[in-house]
Amino acid sequence: MPSIWCDAAESRAGRAVQGKEAIQNACRSQATPRPTEPWGPDRQSSGPTSADGDPLPAPPDDLGRMALMRTVEEHARIIAGLLEPTPSDSLPLAHTVGLVLAQDLVATIDLPPFANSAMDGYAVRAVDVTAPPVTLPVSQDIPAGRMDNQPLTPGTAARIMTGAPLPPGAEVIVPIERTDGGESAVRIDSAPAPGVHVRTRGEDVAAGTAVLAAGMVIGPAQVGVAAALGFAELVVRRPLRVLVLSTGTELVAPGQPLRPGQIYESNAPMLAAAMASVGATVTIEHFVPDDVDHLRAALAGAAADIDLIVTSGGVSAGAYEVVKDALTDQGVEFAKVAMQPGMPQGAGRFQGVPVVTLPGNPVSSYVSFEVFLRPAIRAAMGHPDVTRPIVRAPLSAPLNSPAGKRQFRRGQLDAVAGTVAAWGGPGSHLLSWLAGADCIIVIGDDVTYLEAGDDVEVWLLG
Repeated sequence: MPSIWCDAAESRAGRAVQGKEAIQNACRSQATPRPTEPWGPDRQSSGPTSADGDPLPAPPDDLGRMALMRTVEEHARIIAGLLEPTPSDSLPLAHTVGLVLAQDLVATIDLPPFANSAMDGYAVRAVDVTAPPVTLPVSQDIPAGRMDNQPLTPGTAARIMTGAPLPPGAEVIVPIERTDGGESAVRIDSAPAPGVHVRTRGEDVAAGTAVLAAGMVIGPAQVGVAAALGFAELVVRRPLRVLVLSTGTELVAPGQPLRPGQIYESNAPMLAAAMASVGATVTIEHFVPDDVDHLRAALAGAAADIDLIVTSGGVSAGAYEVVKDALTDQGVEFAKVAMQPGMPQGAGRFQGVPVVTLPGNPVSSYVSFEVFLRPAIRAAMGHPDVTRPIVRAPLSAPLNSPAGKRQFRRGQLDAVAGTVAAWGGPGSHLLSWLAGADCIIVIGDDVTYLEAGDDVEVWLLG
């Protein structure tokens, strides 16, 4: 059997990071040593801190200029440490899908709240249908929603609809298919045993029962049972509020004409969609000019009621890196991460608000979201499973990987052959190939070449 069909849950359980503390512990245990000297007196106020306000380990003195090389685990730990658990909030049912229940949902009524019919047919006493065929007068009609029905007169039948309350004295529901369908009198050709097709009160849920447990992720079925029990709202972990900041004077909104040297903005919509897909509430601040003062002003103005600011671009080692220039020595730490794509990264706090700065190439930006932000956001929102489903599959073709870097390659799974292949080249600008990928192939930083048939770790997208 191809190894792609290994138990994804078992694989995920061995690799998944469960909650912020587990993320930090798992990453800390895998990280290579890094400087741990405390911040000097002149840097204590601007150094990156955890969500609890504790200072994170400091880099060398050339903070912010890309001299530091981190492992993936180290950077994941730093980002996870920035985000506080979101508080609980009571939200309308329609707005809770994908969120995590913050407290047990305890039924205040029985479900169903009264005995009712599971079929369209006739409600009768068992003693009256012991020797079918038998013809009985129809004493009453009971549609769904009618609550003034009378006790069933012995020797009669009540015509009843699905979901209608069972009249007192009735013990059997005879489906209409087992009768002649009469209105004033009905011939019953055969009858089921007593209790068949009868939904008893509290059969599904008894009042006082904890129906949904805290920590459960709300989906359509959970919304359905909550509504059936009369709840209009659920107390859930509030969505993380994220601001996506788009910088660059060369950026143009999609749908507008391009001038020479301009490109359409894609990172902000892509990142906003990615974060919304994991339940975050996202706001986009469009087209902040490549100017340090403008960027700081935009960040300061947007910081209220925001849990996280995410930027893309302006973090590399070259000139005109406005994000890095604006946030260096402002509480945000910049570093290289030993990965491809997505090496230039930054994280910290600006005026107390967590900030994560991603590289500007679109594939680098999205891969960075998958590796760092997706698990951290889900953990902050209380999700029990923060990683993508993970399987292992053999490569269908050889693959190279850069030495000393963990590579995250776009891939496609062949479900028939049970293999995986790289999809497109490794270039971080190849956005169309990202759009066609259904997985990410993860190659360790100690691997430079893989043969066809070698097993690789695969993160399932979608």
